[in-house]
Amino acid sequence: MLRAAMARDPKHEPYYETNRLWWDGVVPIHEASRGYDRAGFLRGEKPLCPVELAELGPRVRGKSLLHLQCHFGIDTLNWARLGAAVTGVDFSLPAIEAARRLSEDSGIPGRFLHANLYDAPDVLREEFDVVYTGIGALNWLPDVRAWARVAAGCVRPGGLLYVYEGHPMLWSLDNQRDDRQLVVNAPYFERSEPGVWETDTTYVDGPKLTHRRTYEWNHGLGEIVSALVEAGLRIEFVHEHREVPWQALPWMEPVGPGTTLAEGLYQSNRMWRLPEAQRDLVPLMYSLLAIQPAA
Repeated sequence: MLRAAMARDPKHEPYYETNRLWWDGVVPIHEASRGYDRAGFLRGEKPLCPVELAELGPRVRGKSLLHLQCHFGIDTLNWARLGAAVTGVDFSLPAIEAARRLSEDSGIPGRFLHANLYDAPDVLREEFDVVYTGIGALNWLPDVRAWARVAAGCVRPGGLLYVYEGHPMLWSLDNQRDDRQLVVNAPYFERSEPGVWETDTTYVDGPKLTHRRTYEWNHGLGEIVSALVEAGLRIEFVHEHREVPWQALPWMEPVGPGTTLAEGLYQSNRMWRLPEAQRDLVPLMYSLLAIQPAA
């Protein structure tokens, strides 16, 4: 598929720079955290999420796979463990350097390239059997239609795009409440201006942050699906899920016995859900698979 250069909107550059500084700063925190558990990954104890393994796992062996917004490469290299030839792209250079270290330390081959997502086609100049986007990626992007064009442009004819993400309904809920009420307090739909967040910790355990501000955007599920269709992909499925791999709301319950992190930190093999009375009220995650039609 012919890929046109993706010109970034200059008005977004200050947002990218602020977010990049945040991500650069959290890389060593995440490498050392219990939540990411780098040592556990090296022992083979940090698999992909069950949904990803079930829906995409059987499709990747012997395939080329591109992971957009790969952070420091744990999920990327987990796809390599399943037999894919992997490439990861991220806009944080410290993250890419950490991913290369992880590849070397684990002995799992992977290629990692430094680029803003919207510049990825110009950096890569190739197509892949599988393009993958994981949890907590799309909320950092101001323009979901441009993302869809980039992602679709990187999928070879007959290849596929797979997304496993927090549901935009989840991102719109107030996650600071202690009264067990599901309350919408953030936009569900994409807006031109981002939400501004200030926090002194990352989403896993670790020390206080130097750079505290981030800018994020939500994108409605219809906006995401429509953007992919407009980019030329054919949607094979969209699944909405009642379980999420972290304690996204304080009153969520672990699925099954054996929770080891009382704080509810992200664990790929530990799922959480709402109490039974609320379980069918809102979706928490979604997964999507789209095909690039053969030429």
